[in-house]
Amino acid sequence: MKSTGLVTDFYQISMTYALFRLGRHKNQVVFDRFYRQNPFGGGYTVVAGLSHLTEFVNNFRYDEEDIAYLRSLGIFSEEFLSYLAGFRFHGDIYAVPEGTVVFPGELLLRFHGTTAEAMLMETGLSMIMNHESLIATKARRIRTVVGSDALMEFGLRRAQGQSAGLWGARSAMIGGFNGTSNVEAGQRFHIPVLGTMAHSWVMSFDHEIDAFREYVKCYHENLILLADTYNVLEIGVPDAITVFHELKAQGKLPKVYGIRIDSGDLAYLSKEAKRMFTEAGLPDAIISGSNDLDEYLIQSLKHQGATITSWGVGTKCITADGSSALGGVFKMSARWEDGKVQPVMKISEDVHKITNPGIKEVYRFYRKDNGKMITDLVCLQGEEIREDRDVVFVTEAAPWRKKHLRAGSFTVRPLLKPLIQKGKAVKLPEISEIIDYANQEMATLWPEYTRLVNPDIMEVNLSCRLQELKKEIIARELADKHHLT
Repeated sequence: MKSTGLVTDFYQISMTYALFRLGRHKNQVVFDRFYRQNPFGGGYTVVAGLSHLTEFVNNFRYDEEDIAYLRSLGIFSEEFLSYLAGFRFHGDIYAVPEGTVVFPGELLLRFHGTTAEAMLMETGLSMIMNHESLIATKARRIRTVVGSDALMEFGLRRAQGQSAGLWGARSAMIGGFNGTSNVEAGQRFHIPVLGTMAHSWVMSFDHEIDAFREYVKCYHENLILLADTYNVLEIGVPDAITVFHELKAQGKLPKVYGIRIDSGDLAYLSKEAKRMFTEAGLPDAIISGSNDLDEYLIQSLKHQGATITSWGVGTKCITADGSSALGGVFKMSARWEDGKVQPVMKISEDVHKITNPGIKEVYRFYRKDNGKMITDLVCLQGEEIREDRDVVFVTEAAPWRKKHLRAGSFTVRPLLKPLIQKGKAVKLPEISEIIDYANQEMATLWPEYTRLVNPDIMEVNLSCRLQELKKEIIARELADKHHLT
């Protein structure tokens, strides 16, 4: 596959070059990747992108064409270009598994490598997880609204490019969709490809009923006929009823059959269509709906009694309508000095931009009686978390607020898992396993967090040791600043 070394911002290469000249490009560092705010005004985010991320890392190198281009800029020395020509990632990456429900402020990815590796790869790593987690989250919001109804992703033609459509389709599956119209995604990721017909098929015939009859000659299963090319209730549904009766008389009516409506008042049309099918002795006919749907419109249609049980969602999912980007960031949390780990943090006048120092772990706590999520804890590596001991959480911004968990009342698990070890990717779960895991994750989330409007916000806790470390570093930095002035 094509090398990915140029999938970065220019300043990342220029900073790496400056460090190279100083002989500091091989210094060991740890970076954290997290985000600060849930997209869509929601109560959670769904992790996606690790398969793409490992592919990106595996191909992160500079081929002859890349080096020739960098040489043409007239900025970099031949020695540096030679270094880039032999560049490979040899570090470790830990990440929260795909399909995991996560919250602002906690680590989704922990990167161990050299300063050069971190700087050169930061942009691509962030881009991939930002985009695919955003799509998976949008898809999951739609899934929470439709319940057990069928969901098909068909946004490829509206996606911002081939890659966005490809990986977005995979992310939608992690978010709860049943299949995609994207044939490349079906082939690449072994996910179901679904589809009915377009208006162009119906308009290729003089009469709609002829289009239907010819279609069913080719496709004998999953017969969903597009009924809104001319008039849903006066032409589309009556023609569909005629064709289904003909198939029934021949003993060829499949278990899955029905119509798709792609325009007009979907609530009214679906209810009338269902009535007509039932009166015609076809009560099992499926009513599928599409036409710029999103979670809000689907929820409204359901409240109006729409009889749609299969939804085709394109533009609003694949473009993550409502949130243009997931604001994930990649920040240094530790570096090695004289063979020792030195925790570091960003200190800002904007409190929400202050980062958490040190090498950290993330633990998730569940109620033992019903398996529901309680909270997450970010702590320093090496802190012992045990289910047979009481745990007390202290809110960093309001230390008088404390939450007590009694020993034996909860279960706990670490969220960060090895993704790449010494430059080699670990084996990832199959997409079917990821989908099952994602569904299980959502089942542990209280419904208050899944509301579309004004959801509850999960509090991510910092351990007392981590809070103290932050205070120590801030105090030291302030003391050094005053000393200099």
